[in-house]
Amino acid sequence: MRLLLVEDEENIRDVVKLNLELENYEVVTAGDGKTALKHFKEQHFDIILLDVMLPEIDGFQVCEQIRLTNMSVPIMMLTAKDTAIDRVTGLKKGADDYLTKPFNLEELLLRVNNLLKRSSKAPENTPEIYEFGGHTVNFVTFEAQGNNGTFTLTKKEAMLLKLLVDRKNEVVSRQQILQAVWGYDVYPSTRTIDNFILSFRKYFEDNPRKPSRFLSIRGVGYKFVG
Repeated sequence: MRLLLVEDEENIRDVVKLNLELENYEVVTAGDGKTALKHFKEQHFDIILLDVMLPEIDGFQVCEQIRLTNMSVPIMMLTAKDTAIDRVTGLKKGADDYLTKPFNLEELLLRVNNLLKRSSKAPENTPEIYEFGGHTVNFVTFEAQGNNGTFTLTKKEAMLLKLLVDRKNEVVSRQQILQAVWGYDVYPSTRTIDNFILSFRKYFEDNPRKPSRFLSIRGVGYKFVG
């Protein structure tokens, strides 16, 4: 089993890595969120251990970005903050489990094992399907049923649509969209996002000129009304 361990404290990272390797896991490590996302995009992992407090990009943002493209890999958040709001935030972003530092290594190993058992029982290629207003979107295959029948979304369209759906009825800022969908290296212009929203209106709105689902919030961002 391949495991991505994201932890900025070197001592903790080394100890956890050693114990996981003793249990025959293949462990890849990262000390910051940006490196973690790079590893995730380039490699396959069976489970991710993700610290919350990370340089550059925090664990919550890393978790959210991973979930835009992969809804099945188990994610366990590791944090020094033992507050309900942090646990809730992690779970809302898509984490499967939450462990507070300092933690017992045996408990960590048991939780990792349980998460892997749970995920291995899930049927393969189970589509993540979302329905709204008589339309259907499959976020695994990118196939969608819109105003003009069945069509295929681009990967970026699927990622942006999923971000809006995940936060339905909430305003999502342009900055959040650029960071989550396009990453932290190269940003397109905000006009690019406008064009994607216009496409969604053509695909799914009864009247694209008077949208009721894909709304632009002037000076802030966008909102999907579910």
